[in-house]
Parts: sequence; C-alpha cells; structure tokens
Amino acid sequence: MPEGDTVALTARRLHAALAGRLLRRGELRHPRWVEHDLAGRTVRGVVSVGKHLFTRFDAGLSLHSHLRMDGSWHLYRPGTHWQRPEHQARAVLATDDRVAVGFRLHDLELLPTDQEDRLVGHLGPDLLDPSWSTDRAREALRRLTAHPAEEIGLALLDQRTVAGIGNLYKAEVCFLLGVSPWLPVGELAEPQRAIALARRLLLRNADRPEQSTTGELGRGRQHWVYLRGGQPCRRCGTRVRTGEQGDGVYARAAFWCPRCQPGPAPLSPGSAGASSTGPGPPPRPGPRR
Repeated sequence: MPEGDTVALTARRLHAALAGRLLRRGELRHPRWVEHDLAGRTVRGVVSVGKHLFTRFDAGLSLHSHLRMDGSWHLYRPGTHWQRPEHQARAVLATDDRVAVGFRLHDLELLPTDQEDRLVGHLGPDLLDPSWSTDRAREALRRLTAHPAEEIGLALLDQRTVAGIGNLYKAEVCFLLGVSPWLPVGELAEPQRAIALARRLLLRNADRPEQSTTGELGRGRQHWVYLRGGQPCRRCGTRVRTGEQGDGVYARAAFWCPRCQPGPAPLSPGSAGASSTGPGPPPRPGPRR
C-alpha cells in the first residue's frame, strides 16, 4: 500500500493539473457510481488525508479514492496512449488539456464535501498535514502511548495512531530509533521521537517519487533495512532479518537488524507471533486505513 508521501504527491500533481478547470469528461466506471456523470463540474482542488484522496468539485461534492495495494492515478495529455489497459480504469476526469485516469480504484465514493470526515474522521493526525502544530504532535503522542502493550511496529502502521506511515517507514523508523519492531510502546524511552522521525522522513520524500531514508538516491542505497532481508546491515554488517508481524489481514513483513535493534523478535525468521517475550496483545479491532 502506498505510503502517505506517495499519496500526497499524487494529490499535488492532480491538483496542479485539474484545480480550477471545467471537466469535459467525468466518467466513474465503478458499479456503485457508473450512472454518475461529472462532466460540466469544476474541480475545486485535490487533497490528501493520510492515505486517502479527495477530489473536490463545485456544488459541495467530493470524490473519495483510496489506492490500496494496486491503485494509482495517471495524468495524460488528450490523445496520449494510456500506460495501463483501459478496462482497469475506474475514473476518467478530463479537462481541455489534461486527462486524469484512476486505475484499479477499488474504493471510490461520491459524497458531500462537508461529510468527508465520515471516511477519515477515525484517522490520527496526518503527518503531512500543512497545518501540523504542537497540538497535533501532542495528540499523535497521546494516541501512540494510549496502548503501552502494543508493539511499536503495529502501532506505527495503525492509521488511527498517525496517518501516513506504511511498512517502509515503519521499518526505517524502528531502525533509526534502534528498537525492535516488536518492542512494546510502553518501553520506548522517548516515544515522541518516533512521531518526529516519521514526519521528518515523510516530508523529506513528499516532493519526489523516490523514497530515501538514508539520504542517498542511488539504486540499492535508499533504505537501511526495508526489503534488505539477508543483506548486511549498512551500519554494523550483521545480516538483516525478516519476519512477519501482526495477524491475519494485518500481517506485514518486518525487516530489522538484530544487533542495531535489540529487543523482542520472532524466534526464527518468518515465524509469526512467536516472540522471545511471549505472544503480544491482540490487534486493536476496527479500521486501520
């Protein structure tokens, strides 16, 4: 699933292409919305909230989309060949000079703009919110520490804690903090550092498609541990390990250096739920997106 910086970059590009322009074509190729034609509406803007996108139109109407694992928005010039098959298109928004095509958008909904909170009101503070403040940071910390027995890796992924962190930043934040992803939140020495670090990394990459946490953009040099299972740690040379964290639909791959990130971990690579400190608490129920 795309990280918050990828979704924010998508929103900015769509906003630059569509905001203030009249739609000449506005097709929604989704079973629930196929009868709705958006042609003739003016796009007011496009914004991201965590991993959610809202395209806002005149007359107080919004189109919500969520990319999940395989969704994406592409921008084209009129008449340009699409890079994906047409049957994968779920939304086509065209002005005189640009065409925005949403491919594989499983989550698509039309709703009044003043009801957007119905879809994102459960989220924690958005780490890329332009109006980020001390109060928002304080609220993020409150949410993070509200469940002290929860594993830090799972807490960071839960969008109800803070919005925008995916598996990449979870792995890299835990490495840079020097803690195991399985460490209970209540054992973090400075939990506020996790929030500040995640926000700094997301901001660093929010204006470019490349995502680097090491400061390098060269291929294979962008990350500390993410997707580097079996390779030597960039800091100490120890082999980076992989395991599964979480249960059921919430299970995600974890990457960590056992030397740089001491603490609880699976007893063997890939053994889900088998921690050296015993089984962790059950995942909190409810939406995580």
